[in-house]
Amino acid sequence: MVDSYIKALVGFAVSHLLIEESDTVYCTNSILQLLKKDSYDNTCTEAEGELNELLDALCDYAAENGIIEDSVTYRDLFDTAVMGVLTPRPSQVIDKFNSLYAESPEKATDYYYKFSGDTNYIRRDRIAKIQKWQYASDYGTIDITVNLSKPEKDPKAIAAAKNAPQSGYPKCQLCRESEGYAGRVDFPARQNHRIIPITIDNSNWFMQYSPYVYYNEHCIVFNGKHTPMKIDKAAFSKLLEFVTLFPHYFVGSNADLPIVGGSILSHEHFQGGRYEFAMERAPIETEISFAGFENIRAGIVKWPMSTIRLQSADRESLVELADKILTGWRAYSDETAFIFAETDGVPHNTITPIARRRGDMYELDLVLRNNITTDEHPLGVFHPHAELHHIKKENIGLIEVMGLAVLPPRLKPELEALADALVNGKDLRANELTASHADWAESFAVNYSEINEENAMDIIKAEVGKVFAAVLEHAGVFKRTAEGKEAFLKFIKTV
Repeated sequence: MVDSYIKALVGFAVSHLLIEESDTVYCTNSILQLLKKDSYDNTCTEAEGELNELLDALCDYAAENGIIEDSVTYRDLFDTAVMGVLTPRPSQVIDKFNSLYAESPEKATDYYYKFSGDTNYIRRDRIAKIQKWQYASDYGTIDITVNLSKPEKDPKAIAAAKNAPQSGYPKCQLCRESEGYAGRVDFPARQNHRIIPITIDNSNWFMQYSPYVYYNEHCIVFNGKHTPMKIDKAAFSKLLEFVTLFPHYFVGSNADLPIVGGSILSHEHFQGGRYEFAMERAPIETEISFAGFENIRAGIVKWPMSTIRLQSADRESLVELADKILTGWRAYSDETAFIFAETDGVPHNTITPIARRRGDMYELDLVLRNNITTDEHPLGVFHPHAELHHIKKENIGLIEVMGLAVLPPRLKPELEALADALVNGKDLRANELTASHADWAESFAVNYSEINEENAMDIIKAEVGKVFAAVLEHAGVFKRTAEGKEAFLKFIKTV
């Protein structure tokens, strides 16, 4: 009986401090309205189940009674509307966050992160599906994930979106106008979404968590205005200001050029969180110095992507030096290293910056990027090359730069089929799931005396880790060879 699921859901909201006991009748009636029900048995027994199970039951009822189409897109739109009924107003969430921030930034983010899961904005049941493992590379222990948290594209919704009138509101999914938005077939519902205002660079910014949570407390920090991504002196200052406000978080920015940038270049934003990536653990392997910045420790990081690390207690000096390095890199060309600042007036050089705190010290990692393409490498010279596309073809953004692979969901069935084929001696090229992996699998299989049911997937996971390390090496502008090191130092001398 659907009433028992409504009762349980409202009870969940009370026990998780989303609503007060005095709100229960009002919220129950609001949910009844969404379900187009005009009666309710308040003597019913409360159903048992996790939050997603309770919402699934309400979606089942809505689909069975013709209220929604029974597909993932329409179910997501509907269950978000239900949770919107139970989600506090923005002012209440902001007041609670600020009162806790006055005690400590950690208390504030602990509350807000839990809240974002309790409202089902972060869909914990989907996050739990992400496959994760680690690989001990030459650069330290890197993280490998197969992203299963995003639902597959819904054919019904795709068809409906083609016929729907185009809307320019909100301008993008990062815009503050997304908060509370009901969504549509081509834009996610956000009635259960709450954002936190913060001041950065004397302007209005906001913080939220990513609904897909690729790592612990994966947050997004975004400009209150819909303005394009830009890596400049101000960006370095903003990053360092954020880690001053939230010293227990790191924060970084995708680059501002296609191929080496993120998926949303139209809206300035950063990504941060409470997670230690392999890059952070990687040591400085070559100390360097910059005249006039003796108060800054600088060095080349032992990392597959070309990274300069700056450390100082002086924020302003860090910003000045970072800008000096960026300015030099924007204009830098070295034909022997196939680095060209521009071709036909199109710029290629930029930086992926990451900021963090180490005690009282500030730390900036500046990752040098170049997005030039050639006929041989049409997706990018400093991008995973074609022989690695069976594992990773997509752009190498901030998260991958730091050492966490976000691999496509197609790999789950493909790697499972590959394990089965290797164990049972099947023709790798005869199955479309394994055909693209055949050359790779044959090349590593000879290195193992036996591949059986017990070890097949562990072997494949380790080999995927090796591929991701190679992906990062391909994305590095100065290669980790004697010649590459010499070219890297040559650039540094020009700054």
